[in-house]
Amino acid sequence: MSDIQVTAAFDSGNIEVRSVSGAEAVLTIRKDRDSEFFQWFHFRVSGAEGRMLVLRLTGLAASAYPGGWPGYRACVSEDRRFWARADTQWEPEREGGTLTIRYAPQGDLAWFAYFAPYSMERHHDLVARIAQRPGVSHRCLGHSLEGQPIDCLEMGAGKTQVWLYARQHPGEAMAEWWMEGALELLTDPADPHARRLREACRLHLVPNANPDGSCRGHLRTNAIGVNLNREWDAPSPERSPEVLAIRDAMDASGVDFAMDVHGDEAIPAVFFAGFEGIPAWTERQGEGYERYRRILLRRTPDFQVKRGYPVAAPGRANLAMSTNQLANRFGCVAMTLEMPFKDHDDRPDAVQGWSPERSKLLARECLAALAEWLAG
Repeated sequence: MSDIQVTAAFDSGNIEVRSVSGAEAVLTIRKDRDSEFFQWFHFRVSGAEGRMLVLRLTGLAASAYPGGWPGYRACVSEDRRFWARADTQWEPEREGGTLTIRYAPQGDLAWFAYFAPYSMERHHDLVARIAQRPGVSHRCLGHSLEGQPIDCLEMGAGKTQVWLYARQHPGEAMAEWWMEGALELLTDPADPHARRLREACRLHLVPNANPDGSCRGHLRTNAIGVNLNREWDAPSPERSPEVLAIRDAMDASGVDFAMDVHGDEAIPAVFFAGFEGIPAWTERQGEGYERYRRILLRRTPDFQVKRGYPVAAPGRANLAMSTNQLANRFGCVAMTLEMPFKDHDDRPDAVQGWSPERSKLLARECLAALAEWLAG
């Protein structure tokens, strides 16, 4: 039989082909432009019908987060709508760290990705669909380095200023799936949580803060290798116009509550990172953050508080990160939401692992928790 064909020449595609023999391929992941970060992959295999594919991604011990590979299973789809998990083996000593994916497609085509992708085409469909709903306004806050719009969807008539934003790190596609779930809830006229939030708040949602990196198939950076979540203390038009546009809009509105939505490569759980080490920390802020965590913990079994990142010592928080910058700048309650690339160990799913569907459901619980939190 002829060799399979492997390509990543599409939106968010990332793979480099080293060799192909029959139904087997040796592959590597391309680094983010002007950066040492790499972990995101997304590629298509054709000529696969009736064959067991063996796909070896090599050199991964040098990836951004090698701790993300043990226990990880690659995402696979044959229709680009439903994403399952493929049989995946991690061998840290083989060829500089090798992830071997084995999968036998029913048809000729299969797509593989680090997580179920959220394409820029779907992003524009989401923005167009939500912007047409009653009570929603759209703003272009600014443009990326490559001229793409930084879209912001706004709604609500209340005084409390809520900012929700995602995909500073473009490879964390679960963040925009979360955003889709959030926007669908907030624009549902029958949803009681949405009604309460629209009455109490002015909501500002930025579904994709890094469209250039998303298109390019980057893990963590924009078009010139800048990690946007290390730019919030001094964003510039030359390095990080994406952050500058969002932060300027926040300065104009003020911020009372903010959530920065992300994904974590290594920890198979959903958790928050807070702002404990900021210089301007207050008891009021700290209690507001802890109360929100308690509400969400009660509302959904997909959230937990036992695993997460180390807490910064007093006065030692990194103000270049958005959650710390916003909490320090506005005196607001802010947090970084992390979802897993792997499965969810507390409640695993053998078919999908952590998935777009669960990301969207988590968004609904986060917003219902916010409605409860605001009610006091």
